[in-house]
Amino acid sequence: MDWHELLWGDLDAAFLGQIGIRTVVMFFIILTALKILGKRGVKQLSVFELVIIISLGSAAGDPMFYREVGLLSALAVFVGIIVCYKITTHLVFKFKAVEKVLEGEPIYLIDDGVFSLENFNKEALGYDEFFSEMRQKSVSHLGQIDIAILEISGELSLYYYEDDAVLWGLPILPTLYNNQLCIISKEAHYSCSYCGYTEIITPTIKHSCPNCNHEKWVASINCKRAN
Repeated sequence: MDWHELLWGDLDAAFLGQIGIRTVVMFFIILTALKILGKRGVKQLSVFELVIIISLGSAAGDPMFYREVGLLSALAVFVGIIVCYKITTHLVFKFKAVEKVLEGEPIYLIDDGVFSLENFNKEALGYDEFFSEMRQKSVSHLGQIDIAILEISGELSLYYYEDDAVLWGLPILPTLYNNQLCIISKEAHYSCSYCGYTEIITPTIKHSCPNCNHEKWVASINCKRAN
């Protein structure tokens, strides 16, 4: 094994000093660029803003260790990216259609304790991931949730029922949710495992959900949310 090639590549030791200087310069250029972009550039990122940050990272990385890429070239790229960002954000604030295309819009995922399937299926979001986020907010079943909204930042906003208004709902605790039934042996509240629709079902060997036509059910619960 050629350890010199592994550790140094095609560079000589003298270029290490340049790499140090280039890195420090690009570090402060990045800080300045993020300051110009504003607070949202370093908080919750939309898809558009994520593209900007990735572009800045790519422009910053090359001149740090590629001899043939000069600092002025990287600076020109930074200026171009920032100008594009400023023009685009102006259009976003001025035209609602542009904002909708670039930023997206909030999506209702739960309404009245039931999944909004049309909206939920549009998002690349699995049940396990979604349930995990709700459990971290002390939610144990969908009957505690009036509305759930997926914000453009990717954050999940939950609006809860008051304790005295909690409904019977689909449990999202793994041990309860995984206990899915096709045959109902006793009359009780049951929730569709697919959409969360909840109703009282009498004993039967088969019952289709009137909301989504799926046939797997989970025994509902109606406990209050733990604060």
